[in-house]
Amino acid sequence: MPKLRTVMVVAGAALLTRRAMRRRIQASPLWPMPALEEPISGRPRSRALRLLVTACEPVADGVVGLRLEGHDLPRWEPGAHLDLVLPSGLVRQYSLCGDPEDTSSYTVATRLVVDGRGGSREVHEQVREGMELEVRGPRNRFPLVEAESYVFVVGGIGITPVLPMLRALPDGVRWRLLYCGRSRASMPFLEEVEKFGADRVTVVEGLPDLDGLLADVPEQAAVYCCGPEGLMAAVQERFPRVHLERFAPRASTGGAFEVELRRSGRTLTVPADSTVLAAVRAELPDTAYSCEQGFCGTCQQRVLEGEVDHRDELLTDAERGDSMLICVSRARGDRLVLDL
Repeated sequence: MPKLRTVMVVAGAALLTRRAMRRRIQASPLWPMPALEEPISGRPRSRALRLLVTACEPVADGVVGLRLEGHDLPRWEPGAHLDLVLPSGLVRQYSLCGDPEDTSSYTVATRLVVDGRGGSREVHEQVREGMELEVRGPRNRFPLVEAESYVFVVGGIGITPVLPMLRALPDGVRWRLLYCGRSRASMPFLEEVEKFGADRVTVVEGLPDLDGLLADVPEQAAVYCCGPEGLMAAVQERFPRVHLERFAPRASTGGAFEVELRRSGRTLTVPADSTVLAAVRAELPDTAYSCEQGFCGTCQQRVLEGEVDHRDELLTDAERGDSMLICVSRARGDRLVLDL
C-alpha cells in the first residue's frame, strides 16, 4: 500500500508539472524568453478546414485540377485563392476557379513545375482522390473591381483566377481576353474559355504581340494580368495601373542590412542576395515558416524598430505598421529590430 501511494504521488506530481510546462510554453513559444504581449508569429490567419479530395484529374498537359468537398464552406468572390496544406506540410496557394455560389466544394488547378520548390510536384505525384487535405482561406488579393470595360491578359495557369471573373461579368459589359500559352494542349480550360466567343477571346500560341493586340485598350478599362513573370512585367510596363496576381515574391533587391533579435540578444547581417528568414533560421532554426513567398503568414514577426520594405501579398495596412513577413520583406534602411 505505501508503495502504491508513492507511485500515485509521483504520477500526480508529474501530471501537474506537465500541465504547468504546457501553460508556460503556450504563453511563450520561445520559452524561456518572455512572451509577446500579443503573439503574432505563426498565428493562423483563418479557420483551417479538412476537405475531401473527390476529383484529381488532368485539365491540360502538365496541369491537374482538384475538387475539394466539404459542408457549408466559406463563400468567396472571383480572384480569391486558398492556402493548401500538402501532405508533407508545405503550404502553397492556388486560385479558386470553380463556382463561387457552390458552398459544398472548392476547385483549384496547378501546373507541374519540374524545377520548382516541390509543391506542384507533390500535388501531381502524391495527392489522390479519397485523401483529406487541410485548406485555409479563401482570401482575395485580386478582386474584380467595377469598371466600364475590362481587358484580361493571362498566360497558361494564370487563367484560373480570371475564369470566375469572366463568368461573373454582367451582361452588356464590354470585355476581352488575351489568352497565351505554349500550345493549345497546355492551356487549362481552353474549351470553356473559347465558348465566350471569338469576338471577345483571342488565343495565342507562343509569345504574343502585346503592342499589336493591346493597341486599342480604352483608357478607362480595368486591365487584369496573371501568368509568367515576364508576361506580367511586359503588361505592367504598358499599363502601370494593371491588376496583377502573382504567387512569387518580387525579386530580392537592395543592399545588405542588420537585424537585431531583441529578446535573444543577437545581431545578424542579411546579405543583399538572401532573406531575413534565412539569416534568422541560421541562429534560431525552429523559427516557423512555410511558403517562403509572402502568402501564408507563418513567418510573420513583430517589428520593434526600423522601416520595412514590405514585399508580401498578405498583410493589411494595419498589420504592416508593426510586423513583417520575414521570408520576403526587407529593411528600407540599414537596420531592423525584431521581437525575437
